[in-house]
Amino acid sequence: MGLPAHQFVFTADDYLAWEADQKDRHEFLDGDVFAMAGAEDRHVTVAGNCYMSLRQHLSGSPCRTYMSDMRLHVAAVNSYFYPDVLVTCSARDQVSARVKTEPKLIIEVLSPSTAGYDRGLKFNAYRHLASLEEYVLIDIDTRNTDVYRKGADGLWVLHPFERDATVTLASVALHITPEQLFADVVEPEVAPASSPAPVLSVRP
Repeated sequence: MGLPAHQFVFTADDYLAWEADQKDRHEFLDGDVFAMAGAEDRHVTVAGNCYMSLRQHLSGSPCRTYMSDMRLHVAAVNSYFYPDVLVTCSARDQVSARVKTEPKLIIEVLSPSTAGYDRGLKFNAYRHLASLEEYVLIDIDTRNTDVYRKGADGLWVLHPFERDATVTLASVALHITPEQLFADVVEPEVAPASSPAPVLSVRP
């Protein structure tokens, strides 16, 4: 995510008032404000695939699926985030139009600039959400998916899924195949390796 986007400490109220006038989105971590980096095509496509699979699967249920423009408040750590995808089944969240507080599932699509933030500071904050049952990290480079699932004892257990495996989201009873998860994802072109320079033989 890079360095904080300011040189002084915001209060939560300062952040909310300031953010309302910004063209770009920012996340707030207990006084620090971080600018959200622009996402590449693959990132947006994978997040959209997750959203569509979840929205279709949960149609007709009390659960709702949201993409990255929905703000999430983690009151326990005085923070606000914009997850790539979140699912909430909370009646309290249904009546809150601009911010959610009780997600059941959160999905983040990793990029080189955000992977450390998503795995570290963000996951530390998300673990304070009593409602959260699963946290999903999708690596678009390796196509591996890490699903962190909270057990009955409150401990988080990693369930890794390789690139060719069907991902199980137990919190919403959904299985997503690799074909669904990475549909329409175009891998970046890799420049061909340059040919070695010819070796010249020199006669004495």
